[in-house]
Amino acid sequence: MAIQDHRPVYSRLLDPVDEPSRPAGWDHAHRPPPCHRTARRTPYGRVSASRRALPFTTVTRHLVLDDGRLILRLHRGYGYHGALDGSVVAYEADNVGSGAPDTWSVQFTGTARVTLPDAAERERFGRTPRLADGAPFDPVFLGVEPEFVTLHHLTEVPALGLAHSA
Repeated sequence: MAIQDHRPVYSRLLDPVDEPSRPAGWDHAHRPPPCHRTARRTPYGRVSASRRALPFTTVTRHLVLDDGRLILRLHRGYGYHGALDGSVVAYEADNVGSGAPDTWSVQFTGTARVTLPDAAERERFGRTPRLADGAPFDPVFLGVEPEFVTLHHLTEVPALGLAHSA
């Protein structure tokens, strides 16, 4: 029986380093790969999965940990954490809507599990939103160990107002 390598798979164009002394994609200074560093540029993204065979997406706050794992914070009142726990999810963070001429997006795909971050990780999340759809925000956390990570760039993206003009 072959031993499975559970390290995330990165685009070889982005992360050519593959040495057994550190996780795949980490550079010689032991920094995370570009896709992880890029995702840290924005605090929010979207997690997607299926619920009763139908797709759904919700906005979440995220942390990208130094070991490549993600921790997501979402509102318990939505009940999505129950559908996401143990499921394969796709998580995307991007700078769409930032007005930047170049747009990037990072996608992480892996299994989500309800988790309880330690005190330092909870502090890194910062203050929670006050309300979620009018109810007090009740945080619940999901850990995601990515199996696949992808970074995409679009260059010279037209301004939104111009993209929809006649």
